[in-house]
Amino acid sequence: MASAPAMNDSPAIEFVNVQYRTAENRVLLSDLNLTVRRGEILMLLGPSGSGKTTSLRLINCLLAPSAGRVSVDGRSTTDWDPIRLRRQIGYAIQEGGLFPHYTVWKNVALVPRLEGWEQQRIAIRVKDVLQMVGLPPAEFGDRYPDQLSGGQRQRVGLARALAADPPILLMDEPFGALDPLTRSELQKEFKQLQQRLGKTVVFVTHDVSEALLLGDRIALMASGSLRGVYSPREFLASNDVAVKPYLEAFRTVQQALQS
Repeated sequence: MASAPAMNDSPAIEFVNVQYRTAENRVLLSDLNLTVRRGEILMLLGPSGSGKTTSLRLINCLLAPSAGRVSVDGRSTTDWDPIRLRRQIGYAIQEGGLFPHYTVWKNVALVPRLEGWEQQRIAIRVKDVLQMVGLPPAEFGDRYPDQLSGGQRQRVGLARALAADPPILLMDEPFGALDPLTRSELQKEFKQLQQRLGKTVVFVTHDVSEALLLGDRIALMASGSLRGVYSPREFLASNDVAVKPYLEAFRTVQQALQS
């Protein structure tokens, strides 16, 4: 099996002095400067309202910056055709965001079909990615989303995000609605999958344990601003006042598990 592409310092995504304001002139994001390296998992960590999902949606043109520049592969998102850009970026959200009237097979095949792939190529790819996420196509391909558990729906959502083999994945709290055991299982499986695939991943979470487990780097956000970017080791050693509550919560859980 081929090894995953190595992570490097060349930017896949860049935010330069980015601001985002609503139509009511409410500032959701201010002066964001952030680089996402190729092949890394960058965790956007912070509470609700910190600007995490807004940042994510600026990457695939679901939102447009009010000021500053967001670039993907060195090209401003305002210069991309939005549909073309989105088809090069996998997008996974809570509960998978599946079409309820589509079977698992049709949900996963959606983007390759829109891209005009030949049917044989689509069939091979759908089988491959369903196997990749632990859902044998013979057993799950003809099921509908309401016939799946929460964890299975999330696996289908991940398979759909991977189906067209995009270089970039955006993940918005994809495991947040799952029970703890299923969530832990999927986190471990995703980490192993990323080691094989080497995608560039931007992953939104409010869970510090998830950020430390999955992230190559952690971008801490609060009130629409970036507070700092850390490796997991740097995060655990940080004295930043913004980091302190997360460390206290993490260590409380660790101590409880050890007692």
